[in-house]
Amino acid sequence: MTAHPGGPAGARMLAAVPAEHLARLTPLARDAAFPGAARIFEEGQDADRFWIIRSGTVALDVQVPGRGRAVVETIGPGDLLGWSWLCPPRQWHLGAETRDPVRAWEFDAAAVRDLCAEHPTLGLALVTAVAETIGDRLRATRTRLLDLYGPQQSRPTP
Repeated sequence: MTAHPGGPAGARMLAAVPAEHLARLTPLARDAAFPGAARIFEEGQDADRFWIIRSGTVALDVQVPGRGRAVVETIGPGDLLGWSWLCPPRQWHLGAETRDPVRAWEFDAAAVRDLCAEHPTLGLALVTAVAETIGDRLRATRTRLLDLYGPQQSRPTP
């Protein structure tokens, strides 16, 4: 690993994690790489891992009945990819596809949950960071879906 998950590309996600806990979390990270246009996960599948993006971009999408996938947000370096691993039923709430090649740190969710159980201060810091991400994603999803499917503005008749 050329840098660690608390370094510049992971700064946003792990800014609230004290250095002593980053030292515990870092060994759980492994390098991951995805080519462009790769599906990373699908809505409804088991969520058993998560990533912190180092480079590249990932489109998050939702399946809209009768319309296919609708992109609700695009994320990039420093962002958390995947939060569904934290809360039961631990299934992805969105789908994810790379827009271009992506490098990331990948974490096994069960190992991170075990570490959090052993170190509650680390657990609180991670849950806080994930909760912020969830809030951001919900706002982005709502805004995007309103843009796509909300009431259209009245058009003046000629």
